[in-house]
Amino acid sequence: MAAVKMYTSNYCPFCSRAKALLLQRGVTNLEEIVVDGEPALRAKMTQITGRTSVPQIFIDDAHIGGCDDLHALDGRGGLTPLLQP
Repeated sequence: MAAVKMYTSNYCPFCSRAKALLLQRGVTNLEEIVVDGEPALRAKMTQITGRTSVPQIFIDDAHIGGCDDLHALDGRGGLTPLLQP
């Protein structure tokens, strides 16, 4: 399974939706980086992605985007192949 990393925030409904989809697709080892109360982590996320909103999702080293981007990728049939080793 590919390495999945997600910048998140507690109580974020979009983060929960993204995590649920990843779990449905078999992701068992999700590296979650919570940016709440961590301005340095949020700044790093923003620098890497160019976005300030969460979630920001990475599969291996590829930036997927946010929750809507993840669901769109899945809808096109592109998520499952990315998750394969």
